[in-house]
Amino acid sequence: MSLRTSLSMALLLAVGLTGCSNQSSDSANGSASAETTVLRFSHFWPATSSISKEVFEPWAKQIEEESNGRLKIEMYPSAGLSKADVTYESAVKGTIDIGSQAHGYTSGRFPLTQIAELPGLSNTATQMGCILQTLYEDGTIASEYEDSHVLFMYGAGPGSLHTTNKLIRTPEDMKGMRIRRPSAVAGDIIESAGASPVGLPANDMYTSLQRGVVDGLSFPWEAVTAFKIDEITKYHTHIPFYSSALMVAMNKDKYESLPDDLKQILDKHSGMALANKVGEVFDKHDLMAIEDAKAKGDEIVEIPDPLNDPDWKGPLEKGTKKYLDDLKAQGLDADDVYEKAKAASAACKV
Repeated sequence: MSLRTSLSMALLLAVGLTGCSNQSSDSANGSASAETTVLRFSHFWPATSSISKEVFEPWAKQIEEESNGRLKIEMYPSAGLSKADVTYESAVKGTIDIGSQAHGYTSGRFPLTQIAELPGLSNTATQMGCILQTLYEDGTIASEYEDSHVLFMYGAGPGSLHTTNKLIRTPEDMKGMRIRRPSAVAGDIIESAGASPVGLPANDMYTSLQRGVVDGLSFPWEAVTAFKIDEITKYHTHIPFYSSALMVAMNKDKYESLPDDLKQILDKHSGMALANKVGEVFDKHDLMAIEDAKAKGDEIVEIPDPLNDPDWKGPLEKGTKKYLDDLKAQGLDADDVYEKAKAASAACKV
């Protein structure tokens, strides 16, 4: 073999090895990048809120640890990646991977689920979350989520009334007032009491109260501190006249694309255990917020059982009937779901 031929073969061999080396390197890099699946989680709660710090962040960390880093959940609080009222649809479309939204932000989208928000069904966040998760798991409301993969339902504590310039003792005191409503259910009740319900996302409430766009709002106690509403409101009517339903849902295709072992990790950290965890956190911070308001010198009136209160019974029953009648007019079996919600309420009572 000539020297020239030998050199040519050596050169070709070197080039070939280099190419194989680059391919192996690219393949290895591709494999490494595929080892971690990043899930973008958007929610409307502030990063400093109890649910973000005590539920969502530890939940994400636990999933990452149990998956040995193969699942990583990136948090986008304060509606950072999707607006508060389109977060569920963003998860459905894949704009985000996971989203948490209050059902009431999209009026008419989850009508059967929101039956659980009606007065008299829950007195704590833990009870509300249990009711919602029960109704989802037994199929009563599951048809409203066929376009997503629900991770868990959760509920906030009962929504009280918080106002800037006037204490509300009876429905008569609400006449002429503009009250922010979180959902159609609460809106019907507020309207039945004589006030004007105003729809506002949670993130817009502070400035709306400052500017006098609304005179007050219906809101759980924990959320009053989470959104710093306690800096503006001085009067509180502690009355459980509705409770907010919320959920954490995932893009269906994204979930299905995961290996079975990663699905099992998500499944393990979903469902009733998470609904209860959120409830415990909310209930604890509800009590803390009430004590803070008392320490601040705010005026608080207690109406613990409004359905048996002579002043409040009528408006609450009227609002409940209106909501159920509206659903029945749409051909929905509202009465059946309401009865199942009452049964779940009794079973979930703490």
